[in-house]
Amino acid sequence: MSAVTVRPARPSDFNHWLPLWRGYQAFYKVDIAEPVTRETWRRFHVADETMHCTLAERDGHVVGIVHFIEHRSCWTSGNYLYLQDLFTDAAARGQGVGRALIEHVYAQAKARGCARVHWLTHETNTTAMQLYDRIAERSGFVQYRKVI
Repeated sequence: MSAVTVRPARPSDFNHWLPLWRGYQAFYKVDIAEPVTRETWRRFHVADETMHCTLAERDGHVVGIVHFIEHRSCWTSGNYLYLQDLFTDAAARGQGVGRALIEHVYAQAKARGCARVHWLTHETNTTAMQLYDRIAERSGFVQYRKVI
């Protein structure tokens, strides 16, 4: 098995990214409207945008995606990086793809002078939580939200 290569998404990667983005949505049982998906993809490629997309490749195939957003915090002078979405192809799970993508986000946070990387996962995502528990700390916070 060859190594995983992690790189920023390019505009020409849309058709490689889209099946993984749809797989992520299916996993969480959501259906994000096509115009929102297109706008999200566009934002990833705007120079001064705070949203970013990175792909993981193995043997020339995109096998994972991560989206992260840089934002300010009232708690530190350094910004935070919010790891919003992480997904790997089912055939690539358990092979270090998710870890490589998270480590890439950590490296981006360090390079940007950020104070923290944080993310959420659903309580039923126990397989992913096995990795998360090894490479990060659980904050103990519970998320509340209201859709507007």
